[in-house]
Amino acid sequence: MEEINKSISFDGRDIRLKVGVFAPQAGGAVMIESGDTAVLVTATTAKGREGIDFLPLLVDYEERLYAGGKIPGGFLRREGRPPEKVTLTGRLIDRPLRPLFPSWLRDDIQIVATTLSMDEEVPPDVLAVTGSSVAVLLAKLPFYGPMAAVRVGLVGDDFIINPTYREVKNGDLDLVVAGSPHGVIMVEAGANQLPEQDIIEAIDFGYEAVCDLIEAQREIIAEMGIELVELEPPEVDPTLENYIQEKATESIKQVLSEYDLDKNQRDEKLDTIKDSLAEAIAELPEESEEEAKIKVLVESDNGLLGNVFKGVTKKLMRKQIIDEGIRVDGRKLDEVRPVSCRVGVLPQRVHGSSLFNRGLTQVMSAVTLGTPGDAQELADDLHPQDEKRYLHHYNFPPFSVGETKPMRSPGRREIGHGALAERALFPVIPLSDTFPYVIRVVSEVLSSNGSTSMGSVCASTLGLMDAGVPITKPVSGAAMGLIKEGEEVRILTDIQGIEDFLGDMDFKVAGTDSGITALQMDMKITGLSLEVIADAIHQAKPARIHILEKMLNAIDVPRPDMSPYAPRLLSFRIDPEMIGLVIGPGGKTIKGITEETGVKIDIDDDGTVTIAAADGKKAKQACNIIQGMTKKLNPGDVYVGRVTRIIPIGAFVEVFAGKEGMVHISQIADYRVGKVEDELAIGDEVIVKVREIDAKGRINLTRLNIHPDEAAAARATAMNS
Repeated sequence: MEEINKSISFDGRDIRLKVGVFAPQAGGAVMIESGDTAVLVTATTAKGREGIDFLPLLVDYEERLYAGGKIPGGFLRREGRPPEKVTLTGRLIDRPLRPLFPSWLRDDIQIVATTLSMDEEVPPDVLAVTGSSVAVLLAKLPFYGPMAAVRVGLVGDDFIINPTYREVKNGDLDLVVAGSPHGVIMVEAGANQLPEQDIIEAIDFGYEAVCDLIEAQREIIAEMGIELVELEPPEVDPTLENYIQEKATESIKQVLSEYDLDKNQRDEKLDTIKDSLAEAIAELPEESEEEAKIKVLVESDNGLLGNVFKGVTKKLMRKQIIDEGIRVDGRKLDEVRPVSCRVGVLPQRVHGSSLFNRGLTQVMSAVTLGTPGDAQELADDLHPQDEKRYLHHYNFPPFSVGETKPMRSPGRREIGHGALAERALFPVIPLSDTFPYVIRVVSEVLSSNGSTSMGSVCASTLGLMDAGVPITKPVSGAAMGLIKEGEEVRILTDIQGIEDFLGDMDFKVAGTDSGITALQMDMKITGLSLEVIADAIHQAKPARIHILEKMLNAIDVPRPDMSPYAPRLLSFRIDPEMIGLVIGPGGKTIKGITEETGVKIDIDDDGTVTIAAADGKKAKQACNIIQGMTKKLNPGDVYVGRVTRIIPIGAFVEVFAGKEGMVHISQIADYRVGKVEDELAIGDEVIVKVREIDAKGRINLTRLNIHPDEAAAARATAMNS
């Protein structure tokens, strides 16, 4: 294959595409690079398997640690279970790619993106998304592309394309936009409470760059003589669909217009109609060619009746929304389902808890407060972030949808929904300087009927406030849907399960009353105009505010006190040069402090000491010991101390926990003292001044020449410590 290189520049940052060199046996392969980051993306296909009634698309993203000059940890010293970031990038590739394959395609397709080199400036994820489109085009698969993705950052007042890690961290926006020639197809964003209009302008800015990358892909395939594959969909015999429309349309419409039915009741009634159709087909007399054909079609494909019935139901539901503006539960297009909220639903052994209901969707969130040592270490990872102190996990058990199936470890969906809720709440989490706790929130989906991820955002906000976490503002979220038939478009607020399942869009918007903190938009169609996206973002705001008001009726500010079972933290700094002194040889000193006080102590490299204890007095005791060990005394300082030992030539006085000096017998009183015991006893409280610190670091104290004001100040300090 001929080698072709293509380069395109955004704000001085080049994206380079190289084909015809790597992976010659893959269906299509491209090396996509920017800076020193290089991602190899391949697309391979195999003939479809018998009995498959869905698109078997498999997307894998992998990172090799040699890409960053690292050797994996662990006994095996090789890559193992993928980190969360790898899983999320796999989802990021899959989501804009999947809608661009024809729905009738049944061939096995595998996309593999592998980061082979990576610098600390250029994230590989958007490169992998764009590379997947190039690989698919080179593999000559039916595809409604090309497709591309870019990241948009906000530095000052300026949007930039594909910002560096540092620019994203220091900016107020991290937005990924993916698009096709038909419009925007995916949006993923975290934002620092940005206004809706800023987000819309950022999406527009990003899509312009996406169009440039699409054009570059067209030039590559034109140079290689490859044309976009446009296969005709297989012919579908309309006989069965016509029969179902004739026999069941009125019954289905009746069910869809019974607005007081809940999800389970509606599903049961639709299943009854479908079962009646199956019985009627089984009893057809086969007196006509059409009747015989219907029986053969249903008997030869067990899933055909259900699929066609679903298709008819989908058309009728969408038509009802387009023509009447009424949804299956009777709501208007911009109406939110009934909302209820509770906090403190679990005993205080759980540091904070809440229960959020919106319609039949119910999410319980539990909050745990930990010490800095509980932060998640991001080891064996190529990305600059080395730890996380705010963790959000999401669980979706089968009973939440009335099903039974084996319980497994979290899948891509669970990881993705947890990450979205984490991104939505991160901008309002207090900084470690003011709230040094590590925070873990777990959202348990107890019942699901649409938008459990946004339910998790709402429940977790309530749980955080119940735990006494001083979030800067409460966050709420709503999921928007879409029905598009030709030029007719209807945007739906707070979609439920059937509207997500049979609709064209799932657009999740989260934020505070000041602005947006997170977005996630996925499509089942090949793209949307910016105008429709803008309308959805604006329509989401009153829904978010309405839900937020309901939440604030349950708890309007974080609790002033934490659970009595939450650890009490004291945080302070010491001179980093003193860290070794506190730890002691082999950890002996710090171990002694923890055994004496029963606390947990974490010390960071910058000298930040965090003490955790269930008893605040114990934490203060440990704090005093460490501060005493590390405090630098200066000649002339006056302290309240306690006599710890007496020797013939003087007395030792502890001025801080773990730090003592000696008062020579000549410095005990302003007259001659015969015996130290005549003036002092062990345990006596005395006012002393630092006379000198000798070359060996020994502290010499005196009781002489202390002004009454100095003594009073020392007593006041001692009382407050």
